[in-house]
Amino acid sequence: MQHFLLSAAARTLSLKKVYQMGEDKAYETFGQLRWPETEGEAVCPRCGCVGTYNITSRRKFKCVACHHQFSVTSGTIFASRKMSFTDLLAAVVIFVNGAKGISALQMSRDLDCQYKTAFVLAHKLREAMAQEQGGAKLNGIVEIDGAYFGGHIRPENYKEDRRDRRLAKNQTGKRRCVVIMREREGRSLPFVVRQEGDAVPYVRDHVGTLATIHADESTSWDALHAGWDAWRINHSIAFSDEGACTNQAESYFSRLRRMEVGTHHHIAGPYLRAYAGEAAWREDHRRIDNGNQAMLVVEGAMDAPVSRQWKGYWQRAA
Repeated sequence: MQHFLLSAAARTLSLKKVYQMGEDKAYETFGQLRWPETEGEAVCPRCGCVGTYNITSRRKFKCVACHHQFSVTSGTIFASRKMSFTDLLAAVVIFVNGAKGISALQMSRDLDCQYKTAFVLAHKLREAMAQEQGGAKLNGIVEIDGAYFGGHIRPENYKEDRRDRRLAKNQTGKRRCVVIMREREGRSLPFVVRQEGDAVPYVRDHVGTLATIHADESTSWDALHAGWDAWRINHSIAFSDEGACTNQAESYFSRLRRMEVGTHHHIAGPYLRAYAGEAAWREDHRRIDNGNQAMLVVEGAMDAPVSRQWKGYWQRAA
């Protein structure tokens, strides 16, 4: 009975509710999240004037001061969108409902859109999620760990043709290390580096000097003793010993590894940072119901500027 109540509490928004609300209500939702200070009343993004004309035939506004025309998504990560507001909101719900992520193929089937559309939209949502992680400073007890992703080399069929994949000369060079810095009962910050020890400068920038750092016995973290109170745990002996552990960091990698194995199958290369950030966001908001998760993602998307990586090819020269 308790499990049923917990599952019901985590489910506050469904696709059924999204499509029942209709296009007008979905449009109002985006407006309220874009301009919460004026309760959804349009504010000119160019001059900040609150006086606007409403061009209802095109869902646009015209500023009475500078005469600039804009929409509810102008200047945001959803700029130049072609999908309806209902489909956009439904895409966000589908995206947050996947505990281990959602593949672009499944999203394209659920929304009845092109694979490329779903792929770009999902990455825009990941970019919006990453806005929460920018410039964060971790304090208190911070757990740090690293794990390697990508660069898999398939062994040859016959044993005599197989190479030692542990040697650098037989590797692809695409393997990267995801380092997670996770504040207990706080935020998570992922970074992608070539080697685990390369993350030490990021620790100096994002972890307060009064924090207590927990890490494993890897020599990559020996330099941390010079600046912080560092606790080390030898995982070959125990996972937790006298309060020293990296269980929260391991929990993050458990989610990211399941995203790799069960959903995306390949998350290396230039997109590894985006998937690592998504896993961190999901870990940080795992106790929030899916309705509030969806609103947080939409709010972040409406606050985020136009994507420099995922905007249309005709805009990239601008």
